[in-house]
Amino acid sequence: MKKFVMYGAGNIGRGFIGQLFSNAGYKVGFVDINKEVIGRLNEDGRYPVHVVTTDANIEQYVENVYGIDGTDNELVSDEIASCDMMATAIGVNVLKFIAKPIAMGIRKRYEQGAAPLNIIICENLIGADSFLKGLVKNEIPDLADYVDENVGFVEASIGRMVPVMTEEKRQGNPLRVYVEPYNILPVDKDAFKGEIPAVENLYPFAPFNLFIQRKLFMHNMSHALCSYLGNLRGYNYVYETVGDYDIRYVAYKALSEMAIAVSKENGTEVQPLIEHAQNLLYRFGNTALGDTVARVGKDTIRKLGDNDRLVGALKLSMKHGIPCYSICIGVAAALLFAPEGDERSQEVKAFAAENGALEALKKYANLEGFEAELIAKLYEMLKSGCQLNMLIQMCDEIAGSKIRA
Repeated sequence: MKKFVMYGAGNIGRGFIGQLFSNAGYKVGFVDINKEVIGRLNEDGRYPVHVVTTDANIEQYVENVYGIDGTDNELVSDEIASCDMMATAIGVNVLKFIAKPIAMGIRKRYEQGAAPLNIIICENLIGADSFLKGLVKNEIPDLADYVDENVGFVEASIGRMVPVMTEEKRQGNPLRVYVEPYNILPVDKDAFKGEIPAVENLYPFAPFNLFIQRKLFMHNMSHALCSYLGNLRGYNYVYETVGDYDIRYVAYKALSEMAIAVSKENGTEVQPLIEHAQNLLYRFGNTALGDTVARVGKDTIRKLGDNDRLVGALKLSMKHGIPCYSICIGVAAALLFAPEGDERSQEVKAFAAENGALEALKKYANLEGFEAELIAKLYEMLKSGCQLNMLIQMCDEIAGSKIRA
């Protein structure tokens, strides 16, 4: 049986990537530092996945799995040395900590004369492939040429939504995970070394920039936008926000405009992207996921970054001359987002309140010019108690006047 190493036994690792490869006939080893999860994986050799919609809950079991202690670098590197393929889903900030055991495993593969290794990188970061590759090569500079020729750092676009699991949902099993039905995994076709495995719902595509931008500037952008506007209206859950037709209008308008921008940037047809936008809003309304506004919007320092979901999308639209002022409404709302316990968002809100939105945008988003000035005006309107529909009307009028001009 082929072996697949999944670095990260979290919700995406278990609820999406591990399940995909287990279903394809691989024995899946999960690397993690959570002793309880690793112990239970080795004890049970399987775990339950609930595919949930508003109207249904279907329990499935992922078989042929085991746990690998992530604190044991020798053990981890042995597993990497002997596997057929691997993936990471651990969070961008953790990649620097796993570069060493991955490099150790690659060295052992080199010494053993093993086949090329492909690593599917399931992280929310543009350029995650070159980032992880750089970290790994720094650990084994003498094998830099070998890494270039024999290790594929394969970017992936993670579209499946997996909510934070509550104790109630776990039902006493730390391995249990809830997921939505969507389970397509687009990956960078050009990044593979050697043969691309035939895995159902693994979708190799090139050039892959289309899917990277579709995920970050459409999916992540609209998800965050809904959460920030939902916060203003006192909603707790994302599914509540898309039931509010003011918010749904802003989100769909932003998605439609970004579909045009992404289409122009990549020279592709716009219709599939418009259909994707419609599907996203439908999926956001899945009440069974129970995804919270606080979780989706968390950490506005990161999410207002100049190449992240909101401002990055806005700059892409600006590049192609497409007015996308609906995103400006979302950014203005983000400057007022500060749930309890979210210290990084609280920092942004406090800075904007003390120094003004323009200074906050300059500091956190590297954004100036007309769009920044519009966001600052929208921010002041929200602070003064203006209703969302007034902001929508103003932005629509500005966009209309520019199109007429």
